[in-house]
Amino acid sequence: MNIRDEFDTITAIATPHGTGGVGVIRISGDKAFEIIAKIFTNPNFEPRKFNHGWITDGDKKIDEVIVLPFFAPNSYTGEDVVEIQCHGGINVVRNILELVLKNGARMAEKGEFTKRAFLNKRMDLSQAEAVADIIHSKTSDFAKASVKNLSGVLKAKIDSIRNEIFEVLSKITAGIDFPEDVKEPEYDYLISSFENIINSIDSVLLGAKSSNIFRQGASVTIIGKPNVGKSSLFNALLSLDRAIVTDIAGTTRDVLRETLDLGIPITLIDTAGIREKGVNEIEAIGIEYSKQSVDEADLILFVYDASQGLNDEDKKVLELLKDKNYILIANKSDMVSKKEDNAINLSAKTGEGVHELKEILKKKACDIEPENLEFITNTRQQECLQKAKNSLEQALLASKLKELQDLISIDVKSSLLALDELTGELITDDILNNIFDNFCIGK
Repeated sequence: MNIRDEFDTITAIATPHGTGGVGVIRISGDKAFEIIAKIFTNPNFEPRKFNHGWITDGDKKIDEVIVLPFFAPNSYTGEDVVEIQCHGGINVVRNILELVLKNGARMAEKGEFTKRAFLNKRMDLSQAEAVADIIHSKTSDFAKASVKNLSGVLKAKIDSIRNEIFEVLSKITAGIDFPEDVKEPEYDYLISSFENIINSIDSVLLGAKSSNIFRQGASVTIIGKPNVGKSSLFNALLSLDRAIVTDIAGTTRDVLRETLDLGIPITLIDTAGIREKGVNEIEAIGIEYSKQSVDEADLILFVYDASQGLNDEDKKVLELLKDKNYILIANKSDMVSKKEDNAINLSAKTGEGVHELKEILKKKACDIEPENLEFITNTRQQECLQKAKNSLEQALLASKLKELQDLISIDVKSSLLALDELTGELITDDILNNIFDNFCIGK
């Protein structure tokens, strides 16, 4: 939908569908109070006060509700907003929604309330994207980290960087446009300024990899020959009996996947044991799946039997892990007195060492704790920052070569445009719609 066509009055259910204590229907736009006045028995609204009454359809009572009025511009969207809090039964909520639609609103699209908040300058694009991160966060730690962006931490940093760039550009432009009154800035000043600004951008990009892992999670594959306790370890890490465990070699024929919350979402993958002899057709397919999982994994847990030691069969499997990020695990450590060197000793059967493995897993998957991550960024924001950095690096090189400052200013302007794209000062309809399509309806 085009931006200029979006400012009619919209409505949507703002709470999850299903049975619940309370359901919320949100209305936003110029006709919000006009619509609620048609269907509510007590529409005498005042700022910062809620009203109690009935939603009615003509003479028919629909539900007893509380209505919260928000007058523009002091609302989430920056428009007149009305929120109807009714009983949470799905049919009650739908009946009220249909009544609102019948009286002049249209159904909101995905993320349209937050899009309007952005378009009405209630938040910048990084804050709007933080709303989506909070809604879709897979762990409580990532939700807490995303709140930093919602509070404007990233916006403040980008504004600070932008101001530094603008100051340099202003001095260059003044020297070019008014050479008789203003001297062009010294090249040493330009070099120092560009280096400092690039360092500031790097400080934001520093947590890019960790941000992506907190958002998307990490894939961890358990691999090894048959009967070393891979499925037992899988169950122990999950604290549930998800995989079948027997003493029969080749029990696991397919790939099993479960999500493990370690502060970051971990997709834990149990695979068929890899061996060369005595393999039937079905097990061979499972082994191929295992090898494919190794190629796709962010981290690999290579498991061997501590009671047998690392033998030739294990070493053949280990050959598959060349240039891979893996952890060596000596399982069944409860059966031996001597601990293995250069491996994590644990017992999936007794649970010994499993908690320590989880801590190591978390550190290996992501080297920054969520609370220590200063800035949360997504792929789009990282690309904008990288474009700004690339332009400034070109300006830095040109300054060292003492090229014409008129030419240097072109790269400086490009860096500003990249940051404007990040915050939404410069944005196209297609990019904007793509961002808000990832939201849910009602937000």
